[in-house]
Formats: sequence, C-alpha cells, structure tokens
Amino acid sequence: MPRDAASGAIVTLHGGSELNHRPARPWQLAVLRMHPLLRVAAAAAPPDTLLGRVRYRHRGWNDGDPADDALRALDELRRLAGDVPTVLVGHSMGGRAALRAASHPLVRGVLALAPWCPPEDSARHLTGVRLVVLHGDRDRVTPPAESADHVRRAREAGASAGLVTVQGGDHAMIRRMGDWHRATAGIVAEMLGADPDTEGLTARACAADGAVHL
Repeated sequence: MPRDAASGAIVTLHGGSELNHRPARPWQLAVLRMHPLLRVAAAAAPPDTLLGRVRYRHRGWNDGDPADDALRALDELRRLAGDVPTVLVGHSMGGRAALRAASHPLVRGVLALAPWCPPEDSARHLTGVRLVVLHGDRDRVTPPAESADHVRRAREAGASAGLVTVQGGDHAMIRRMGDWHRATAGIVAEMLGADPDTEGLTARACAADGAVHL
C-alpha cells in the first residue's frame, strides 16, 4: 500500500501469561479472542485504515518480551506505511504491552482492555497519549483498582486518560460481550478521528473525575 493511502492503523495485542517461553501460536484462545474486536473496530474506522496484529515470540511476559515485539512491529509498520496515526488495542498482558509501546512515535492512542497494570510500571512516558482503559468490575484476573491507579498516574504525566467500567464484566470479556465490542468500536473510531476530545465515550472518560460506567 502506498505511504499516502492510509489515514490510520489499528494494531491489536493479545493476552498471555506472566512467565512462558513457549512459542506463541495463532490458534491460542488469547489470540482468537482479539479477532472479533479487530473486526468491529475496523468496521467503525475509515475504510483506508490499516489493520495489524502483533505476533509475539513467546506466550509469556517474561522480561517484557511482548512490549519489545510491539515496538518492533510498530517500526515495521512505519517502514511500510510511513507516519500513519496508530491506535493500539491490547487485552490483559497485551494491554500492558500496549501501554509500554505507547512511547512509539506512531501511537496516537491506546485502548487497554482488562489490562495487567502492575504498580511498578511507569506511566511517565504517556505524556501526550490518549488512553482509555476498559475494565470489568468482576474481573478476578487483573485488578480494576490497578487500572484506575494507572489512569491516575497517566493523567499526572500529561496523558489524556480515562477509565470505563463494564458493570458485571469479566476478564475474558464474555459477560456483556456486546458492550465490550460497541465500546471498542466507538473508542477506536474516536481516537482515529480528527478531534476525539469533543464527544463520545473517549471524551467522556477522559473528562470524568472517576470512572464512566457502562
């Protein structure tokens, strides 16, 4: 595709485990879980939007392997398509990788779905980034409170950041699946838009004092 043919890009990052050096495979449930989310986001985005998935070397976080893989994928995207505005959509461990990779110059926004946000992860590099965290309040795998803390620290660092709580939502995004999908589509489209700060769920979340509830 010519460099001037794409108005934006959506890149997904799937989940995984804390420690696992086995090779990542395309048939893993964590990978398959992202396919419908990419489809609904693509349907709401401009037709010339590029779509991509980060391929991890390993199934685990290990020592930040998925974040390194994401940065390499973004470098490759830049080589192929130029400085195309990019939104990262990551779930669980992929949310952590997306937040780490938000330092890349292509990244316009990050949608982190039920992300793994340990308190030792810095948010200082998120200055100028749009960030929305979508987290179910019944998540028993990654704590919603840690997502809220990461959003707070991202705001302190100068990010436009917000938290959306899916009431009754679980970590696998199965409960209230339609709301997860609709919110993902809307937020990604807003982040790729010319002025995402004026209306929609992104603007509401980033302007709210606390979480916006779905």
